[in-house]
Amino acid sequence: MNSEISKKYTLVLAFVPILVLIVLLSLNVLYFGDDTLGGSNQIALLVSAGIVGLIAHKKGIAWDDIKVGIMKSIDTAMPAMLILLLIGALAGTWMISGVIPTLIYYGLDVLNPNIFLFATVVVTAIVSVSTGSSWSTVATIGVALMGIGMALGINEGLVAGAVISGSYFGDKVSPLSDTTNLAPAMAGTDLFTHIKYMMITTVPSVVITLILFLVIGFNHEFANIDQNVLEVKTAIEHSFVISPWLFLVPALLFGIIILKVPPLPALMFGTLLGVVAALVFQPELVSSIGASGSYLQDSYVVSMKAMFGSIKIETESAALADLFHSSGMEGMLHTIWLIISAMVFGGSLEASGMLKRITDAIISKVKSTFSLVASTVGTCIFFNLTTSDQYIAIVVPGKMYADIYKEKGIMPEVLSRTLEDSGTVTSVLIPWNTCGATQSAVLGVSVWTYAPYAFFNIISPIMTLIIVALNYRIRRIVD
Repeated sequence: MNSEISKKYTLVLAFVPILVLIVLLSLNVLYFGDDTLGGSNQIALLVSAGIVGLIAHKKGIAWDDIKVGIMKSIDTAMPAMLILLLIGALAGTWMISGVIPTLIYYGLDVLNPNIFLFATVVVTAIVSVSTGSSWSTVATIGVALMGIGMALGINEGLVAGAVISGSYFGDKVSPLSDTTNLAPAMAGTDLFTHIKYMMITTVPSVVITLILFLVIGFNHEFANIDQNVLEVKTAIEHSFVISPWLFLVPALLFGIIILKVPPLPALMFGTLLGVVAALVFQPELVSSIGASGSYLQDSYVVSMKAMFGSIKIETESAALADLFHSSGMEGMLHTIWLIISAMVFGGSLEASGMLKRITDAIISKVKSTFSLVASTVGTCIFFNLTTSDQYIAIVVPGKMYADIYKEKGIMPEVLSRTLEDSGTVTSVLIPWNTCGATQSAVLGVSVWTYAPYAFFNIISPIMTLIIVALNYRIRRIVD
């Protein structure tokens, strides 16, 4: 960003589009409730981007420069949007193949209701550490755990919060995770020094998270639990062929992810595995959905529809209709619309120079070690709010603060840890961020519903500030 351009704005003027966005988003929550993803948030972002353009035009910034910034911003989110489409396709084929119903069926036998939330955090954390991907974890085992939680009668926000907490723990510490590699690269340290030093804040955060979910689980009243479980299992048996062999599908997918196969081909492989499993294990279901009289035609039509469109599997229980419904790629289109709108706003804000004006003002207030780390936390959250992209919330603050940390005599792993504690984990708490929009769409739960229970994600940035305030193991260059 050009420093000369940013000087064209007063701080108040640079904040105007953000204040407008906050007002519009607040009105959307008030009037649209959980349906803000349907279009109102997208319009709010685009209107706010328009205000950026008007102010920039008044300051002599050419529209072509703003447009280039917008296109670059959208380009950074393109991999996320493609992954999102494939996650929709994967969820559809794993539903008609019986993979997700099988995970739910056997999970109901294994997971004790009182420790379900605790176990959800542990299971998703293990899978996410193994794969390095919170998105893959949420879209596979996370969806199955949501179904189990529904059968146990647990609040969907609680279950989603536990899934998010465990998934983002793994995303934060796994050496296979892109953000875990990105943060030390931006700060100027190595991967394993970063992971080791990050444990100082991460271990207390996840321990507190597990204790909270354990306490909630043992204080939760489960009414008619045996009846609910029996109803769900009976409905699953009636609609699907349940077989332990179906566990091979997620096992093979996680296997190739661990082997570092890139996300797009890995998810396509998992989707096609779901198609094969559906044709092998669920021929009656495929025929009933297709209903053409020709199994060959039904196989093609149902497989395609599972990947691109909406399929609702009839069950004996009307209450479980949502559990056996998938929307394929079509169900992700509102989320992709939101991501594009967010990238338009973030790109215009950056290209106009307003974003630099705001961040320069933040940096100028840095005096002590605590204020430096607190400013880093605030900047990461600010970028998650305004640019709606997790990677920008790591890359830009990393570049901004790297030299300042050196000047203050603080080792780069302090910066890399702070980037993860605040940039990686808070992205999923923001409805218009790519992470929040994606996980909300995949789990079928509003961000506003699960955010209060995503304890790990809430505690992590707070823990960073507590550790720095205590001056506990803050590594300095002189050491």
